[in-house]
Amino acid sequence: MPVEAIVTLILGALIIAAAALGLLRVIFHLAATSKSLAALDGGVKVIVAQTSTVPPVVTSVNASLAPVRGFAESI
Repeated sequence: MPVEAIVTLILGALIIAAAALGLLRVIFHLAATSKSLAALDGGVKVIVAQTSTVPPVVTSVNASLAPVRGFAESI
């Protein structure tokens, strides 16, 4: 095998190895981004739960205050 063919094969292998290394880095960065987005999604769900609308609470408060309303109407 000529020397030029061996050099070409070595250079080709180096280029393919560099491309594979770059793709592996991209995979690891995407995995880290996915974990960050999952944590962010969990945080957003907590915020949504803590800032939910008032109507479910209002009905229970109104039910608790029914005796007070009855007393106020009797006055």
